[in-house]
Amino acid sequence: MEYRVVQGDIAAQSADALVNAAGTSLEMGSGVAGALRRRGGEELNEAATSLGPVDLGDVAVTDAFDLDAEYVVHAAAMPHYGDGTATEESIRAATRNALAAADQRGCESLVVPALGCGVAGFDLEDGARIIGETIASF
Repeated sequence: MEYRVVQGDIAAQSADALVNAAGTSLEMGSGVAGALRRRGGEELNEAATSLGPVDLGDVAVTDAFDLDAEYVVHAAAMPHYGDGTATEESIRAATRNALAAADQRGCESLVVPALGCGVAGFDLEDGARIIGETIASF
């Protein structure tokens, strides 16, 4: 699978699907989730939370509402319990499940943030490596 790394505002991107760096509750509070909620509208947050909670590493898919995409794939790379820290396993599972959900919907373009590397505290360099490896092996 071909992919490229870019830096920017995920909420301003255009793709078939945007991946939200979600917690298991699917509440869209801060970080990537907050940026998507602010641009996508409160309906996006309501749609996401209606599908939660999900297990760590799992995903839920909603309409993208006011974002320039068809879908938002809410990938739970961090727990909304305990210390809230992402792990290699949760990032790998959330990435793999996000790719599968987008593929099942026929998406040809997907924007994936650095899952677990913001609010969830995982090291950015290690997280990027894990995400890249998971995409490359999909």
